[in-house]
Amino acid sequence: MTTPAAYPPAPSTPRLQRSRNDAWIGGVCAGIATRFGWDPTLVRVLFVLSILLPGPQVLLYLILWLVIPREP
Repeated sequence: MTTPAAYPPAPSTPRLQRSRNDAWIGGVCAGIATRFGWDPTLVRVLFVLSILLPGPQVLLYLILWLVIPREP
């Protein structure tokens, strides 16, 4: 009888969650930055700059605020 091969644990990637500690408005930008390993200030600046372009950026932010769970 053979035993099943032990698999190494999967690398843990942080889940996409809204930040409680680094939140300015809803924690969406900080949560995205944490998930991808970016600086939260960079994500916030990119979001503010994107508002200057035509498009539904604020609506997208509000939807993400509702959809992304808050970290415990």
